[in-house]
Amino acid sequence: MKSIAHRLSNIPNKDKALSWFKLISITGGAQLIGQLIGLVSGIIIIRLLPTKEYGFYTLANTMLGTMTILADGGIASGVMAHAGKVWKDKVKSGIVLATGLDMRRKFAIGSLIVSIPFLIYLLIHQDAGWLTTLLIVASLIPAFYAALSDSLLEIVPKLHQTILPLQKNQLVVGAARLVLSTLTLFVFPWAFVAIIASGLPRIYGNLKLRKIGYNFADRHQQPDPLIQKEILKMVKRILPGAIYFCLSGQITIWLISIFGNTTSVAQLGALGRLGMLLSLFSVLTSTLIIPRFARLPEKRIILLKYFVRIMLMLIFFLLLVIVVVYAFPNQILWILGKGYAGLEMELLLSIIGSCLSVLGGVAFSLYTSRGWVIHPVLLIIGNLVSIIIGMFLFDISSLKGVLLFNLFTSVFAIVLNSGFLYWKILKSL
Repeated sequence: MKSIAHRLSNIPNKDKALSWFKLISITGGAQLIGQLIGLVSGIIIIRLLPTKEYGFYTLANTMLGTMTILADGGIASGVMAHAGKVWKDKVKSGIVLATGLDMRRKFAIGSLIVSIPFLIYLLIHQDAGWLTTLLIVASLIPAFYAALSDSLLEIVPKLHQTILPLQKNQLVVGAARLVLSTLTLFVFPWAFVAIIASGLPRIYGNLKLRKIGYNFADRHQQPDPLIQKEILKMVKRILPGAIYFCLSGQITIWLISIFGNTTSVAQLGALGRLGMLLSLFSVLTSTLIIPRFARLPEKRIILLKYFVRIMLMLIFFLLLVIVVVYAFPNQILWILGKGYAGLEMELLLSIIGSCLSVLGGVAFSLYTSRGWVIHPVLLIIGNLVSIIIGMFLFDISSLKGVLLFNLFTSVFAIVLNSGFLYWKILKSL
């Protein structure tokens, strides 16, 4: 099967715009279906779980994200940067992938040691019993196991722009999660059951993803110490920032968990679930744009043109989302159920915050895909200043205050990431 990138390369330039439109339409349509399935799954979980259980579910899911970030520490960015240089060579791609997977497994141990005690503390702090806490912790294992290799196995197919098999796999996983969540939560409305129903399909999807990824990489290759050394150079610069972002990226959840109550945690998690559709933009960018940006020549004019186009396109579509939410808040909140009515302003603030996070995340992905890493000291100190100022400006014990705090820190992250990317582009040839 020829890759999309190969087919596009044989199309005359005058037809490239139409081809891009078709590619984005097909890819975006599949991603939209996947996001809608995920949204429906999330809404079912919100409606079927009691508010307290959904608060526990939110904490566990947030910690799963933290565990995954710590287990990566910049490895995926290093693999993308190296694989982008050898993506046409199946053997070399296999060596890079094997090295990344080996490193990811080692980092996973440290991630568990750091994350699990903190999750246990937060659950007990929110009045979860010890049995409930232990069941929730155990239920995270399937999803975390799959997450160790998911993002790495996708890199080589994305570089070849063979997108459809990846999307089919994602749709199957999403559909399985929807079915399992619906069948189990009607009978067992507990947080750990919802987590297991989400994690088991990811194990199946991970197995399928290995078959897809190894179509373009030799699975029999062994980790290479030299490549590991090069990736570790990136990790050493990215890891401090990754550790910091484990805290700052989900700081609204951590703050409301410590200073608020389980109801506020559940409300924040439910509003964040509505922002899930915005990940469509992040997925489209990481699938279609980031790999191409990683492959661009080191030419200032070309890089700057792509950067500006990407950011302007995202801003336009994200503004449309904000306008829709502003116009129809009650109709959107109805989706969540009666327990979350009356949160019109909080909904708008949550969506704006999600939009800002998408912009900041895309800027970060663009420069790390080229092996550029902002100095962690500058990153951490700058963000800590914004967090400290924000904690003094806003009431972090209330839902509205935490959302305003999130907006404040997100703006700073956009300025920092976009500014660094622009500076690195200006230093190009």
